[in-house]
Amino acid sequence: MSSVSFNNLNLIAPILKAVQAEGYETPTPIQAQAIPRILAGRDLLACAQTGTGKTAAFALPILQLLAERGLPHGSSRGRPVRVLVLTPTRELASQIGESFTNYGRGLDIRNTVIFGGVGQNAQVNALRNGVDVLVATPGRLLDLMQQRLVRFDALETFVLDEADRMLDMGFIHDVKRVIAAIPKDRQTLFFSATMPPEISRLASQILTQPERIAVTPVASTAERISQALYHVSKNQKTSLLIHLLGDEAVTRSLVFTRTKRDANRVAESLTKAGIHSLAIHGNKSQGARERALDSIKKGTTRVLVATDIAARGIDIDGVSHVFNYDIPNVPESYVHRIGRTARAGAEGIAVSFCSSEERGFIADVERLIRKKVPVLATPDGLAVESKKSGRGGFSGWRQDSRAPRGNRSSNRPSNRPSHY
Repeated sequence: MSSVSFNNLNLIAPILKAVQAEGYETPTPIQAQAIPRILAGRDLLACAQTGTGKTAAFALPILQLLAERGLPHGSSRGRPVRVLVLTPTRELASQIGESFTNYGRGLDIRNTVIFGGVGQNAQVNALRNGVDVLVATPGRLLDLMQQRLVRFDALETFVLDEADRMLDMGFIHDVKRVIAAIPKDRQTLFFSATMPPEISRLASQILTQPERIAVTPVASTAERISQALYHVSKNQKTSLLIHLLGDEAVTRSLVFTRTKRDANRVAESLTKAGIHSLAIHGNKSQGARERALDSIKKGTTRVLVATDIAARGIDIDGVSHVFNYDIPNVPESYVHRIGRTARAGAEGIAVSFCSSEERGFIADVERLIRKKVPVLATPDGLAVESKKSGRGGFSGWRQDSRAPRGNRSSNRPSNRPSHY
């Protein structure tokens, strides 16, 4: 797809200008494949992860279709909702809404975002003033639908984003209720990073002869990401993390935990150790999460501790390191996590901490990605949980740089990656 440019995708001048203003030079694979199909009015089933450029892949052609069709007849009293984008989290909804605003700055098209956790008055006023594109989370949308404050009589396009995460978060029944209430005569765009059976069944129920696109299969990890693993006791993980974060090469990092409680605990421990960090998870207020994201983007904080669900859809550039404080029990989550680094052609580092209870999880990860994650020796003074073969492992990050085992002389495996 490298030979394709945005000029080849039949996009109108205002959108091309907006794309240029965003600094985009060439479309990503999903954009090059999806934009022409959406412009042709086809339903779409796309298997694509966060970070592949999928928001622009659907937002750009949707904006063009709205601009070309103009306002529907009989819409003198405000603007009816013509596009509904359903997404699982407030953060992702806000980012998608911002994308529609930026891409559509040269068009007379309105969008608004609705989500829970805040008062509904401002959202209701925006709907009453008329919007063309509505980006929503399922819970708040159903609330407003039940109050008859939003209608979809003129709906033309429905986008279901992060469908698998909807399932993970327990929103799938709400999603089905929304789908049952919108017109069946519509264009449907279905995006999911993975295709578990229930998501596959839902796709087959709501899509009509869809075009299928698969970009960056979930089992693949970017070659630019250097991966490493420490076998360490559970109660020593925080000490190991503090040790590794002491290096100046860790300029902007994400630390993933399995639970909200651990996210808070780790962030507090790091801050007490003099490493300013913030936690982000579902129990945090919208304002707190936005402040945390703003802080790491501006560089005032260099460590963000997050749960998988809270981090889904968050787009942070320039992440140098990802730390898996816990090994995820769903192996696909490992791929999603480490994919937060090494974006836009950059290189990145992913470090995982594995206790004895988590060895089954890392084995599942290695089966999924079809390679072993190189093991590094735990620094002196920390409790190691190694296998019977001893503390050996790999001297660096690459799998082809195996170090001698057993000998704890100068040839022993490095305690840190090669750049430390």
